Amino acid sequence: MSIPADFQLKAIADLMDAMKGDKREIILKSCTGSGKTIILTFFMDEYLKCFDKTVFIWLTPGKGDLEVQSKQKMDKYIHGAQTKTLVDIMTNGFEENDVCFINWETLNKKSNNALKDGERTNFLEHIEKAFNNNLSFKIIVDESHEGDTIKGKEIIQYFHTDKIIRASATPKNYTDATWIIIPEAEVIAAELIKKVLIINEGVKQGDEVVDQIDYLLTKALEKQRKIYSSFASHGANVNPLIVVQLPNKNDVLLDSVERWFAAKEITYENGLLAVRLAERHENIAGIEEATAKPIAIIIKQAIATGWDCPRAHILVKLRDHMSETFEIQTIGRIRRMPEGKHYDEPILDNCYLYTLDEKFTESVKMSLGKGALEAANLHLKESLKSVKLMCEQVSGIAFSRDQRQILQTIYAYFKKHYNIDTRTVENKKRLEANGFLISNYVRQYVTEENEIIAAGDRSSYKDLKMTYIQAPINTTIHGREYHHIVGEISLRVGLKYENLNAIFRRLFVRTAGKKPNINQILLLENRELYAFVLNNRELLKNAVRNAASELADQLHIEFNALSDKTTTKDFWLPRECLFTYDATEKSQRRLLKSVYEGYLSSAAPRSSSEKKFEKYCESAASVQWVYKNGDKGAEYLSIVYEDAYGKARVFFPDYVVCVNEEIWIIETKGGFDKYGNSEDIDKFSPRKFAVLKTYIDKYKLKGGFVREDKKSDELCICMKEYSDDVSSASWSLLSDVIG
Repeated sequence: MSIPADFQLKAIADLMDAMKGDKREIILKSCTGSGKTIILTFFMDEYLKCFDKTVFIWLTPGKGDLEVQSKQKMDKYIHGAQTKTLVDIMTNGFEENDVCFINWETLNKKSNNALKDGERTNFLEHIEKAFNNNLSFKIIVDESHEGDTIKGKEIIQYFHTDKIIRASATPKNYTDATWIIIPEAEVIAAELIKKVLIINEGVKQGDEVVDQIDYLLTKALEKQRKIYSSFASHGANVNPLIVVQLPNKNDVLLDSVERWFAAKEITYENGLLAVRLAERHENIAGIEEATAKPIAIIIKQAIATGWDCPRAHILVKLRDHMSETFEIQTIGRIRRMPEGKHYDEPILDNCYLYTLDEKFTESVKMSLGKGALEAANLHLKESLKSVKLMCEQVSGIAFSRDQRQILQTIYAYFKKHYNIDTRTVENKKRLEANGFLISNYVRQYVTEENEIIAAGDRSSYKDLKMTYIQAPINTTIHGREYHHIVGEISLRVGLKYENLNAIFRRLFVRTAGKKPNINQILLLENRELYAFVLNNRELLKNAVRNAASELADQLHIEFNALSDKTTTKDFWLPRECLFTYDATEKSQRRLLKSVYEGYLSSAAPRSSSEKKFEKYCESAASVQWVYKNGDKGAEYLSIVYEDAYGKARVFFPDYVVCVNEEIWIIETKGGFDKYGNSEDIDKFSPRKFAVLKTYIDKYKLKGGFVREDKKSDELCICMKEYSDDVSSASWSLLSDVIG
């Protein structure tokens, strides 16, 4: 069974939260290639474990058998999943824990029999029977940008649902809804999609283009061959695909493209060319396979929803006298990674667009922002090819989490924040003084508007006047809720349910016939643990989530030997880099201190602190050269560290700088606002600082963290002891250190 990535686990937890909210509509927005099906299938499995008498209806649009693909994926990911198609429903009806995959368009076809009266119980009668059996329906609308039609809404109304989850890369603007948005950067970090879309690489402004077909397809075919060779050099058996998109209703362009490919001996007959049009399919079967023979496919404006072809790397967008409407779905088809991983090679980890359609290009940039950039290949200056550092990487050995370490970390969090110790009676008083509810009953609060709020969520409503009602512990009902909450917290921090469940019992439950263990906080009975977790879910969630980042350097815990999780290798400044930049910026000044010839001030993507640091180095007399490190990949400088739960993580410091013949390693972070408040959103900053300092000391280098002080409009550097207070002695003006 596939294990969801961290961002997918967070989305699953967010969906579980949203199902408890008061909004009927839940919008899951995530880019193509982010694994929405994985997220939704794991979510449904988790939800069905916690809530009985439930049936999920998964609605898909289009003619592409998307409902069959989605069902197959859930059967693959979730062992024993109770999945059904429309045919299964018409035969057996709806049952508890069903997940039913239905193409909603088939329910509206005149030729469809599902809604017609006949010898068999029709579809609506199956729904009515489900209601009579006290089943409730939850709706998922996949590719919701296409399913939000009058007929689609009519189908949804049949189920009288209180929750609708709409999933799309481009959802409509629902105002009265709970939005769950997955940042594209997290999908890229998980190596599921390509890093950047490169626009018109090698296309020079002012080029005279007589024939756009020959001009663009020549560049695309050259790029395809280079990508193919690079895959081969990495031992990857992948045949990259060119997607040629034509305007709708332009058969003249279609004929010209076919002739161009034929002149290159790329034809339908020899299997190297494919076409996918509404009225015509050639060489389509198996085209999504990594080693499929076609190297180019011709499509028109609309690509069938759900068409996934991860080996597609290049899009050629041709135009006629009319510029067609941009669709982000089109770009999504070339963004997936063919093997679900990056190759640490820019030519393989990026995708490419070639077009002379300026309106389309501008729409791409507007939609993808810093994910769509111009690019150029830059070369390392000859004098710097001998610069060598030591790079740390996580070893390929699988390590299980140390449950004792996780237990001690959570205990330490309670000790720090709530002053608990070995006296369990005193601990009860201290926790209650800090807002914990310790009771034999599961409590709910009632507002003046008769809104019922779980005790565990009461912190969000502290300004409201409330009374409360409570119920004795019911192991059946409250046991399911307990499982749900512990599972939800586990998802947030990447732990297993059984591990966190065992840890909660060690921390809070009395062990019959035994003395309290050294990490004992309370002495609850087994049944009372249900009430404790249900009544304090938010406080417990925050404790488990924050402990991992907050305590890594404050605990005196014997970590697993980090050396066992780390491999080292020589690091040389990369001889060549694919430099991406924002051509729309006013300033396109060359930064002469860069290790690469032709590096521009419009480099992107860059944070504001990175841009300010690069500008500072360019003017600093003591700085001889500057190398901007990558943020992920084996070709970049990295340092290994552990979070407080013993998980090995990789840290890529932002810059390597030569100052007066000495090597400095610099990490830039969010600054301090004009009132001195921190704008750094990275909870692991203290841990990364300690790791960077250890690395610097070990290899006799210099360096630290650089942040902007907006009150003084100066860059400051921290080198010895980390502090989140810019006024402390830990921070110095960068100009006083590197002048």
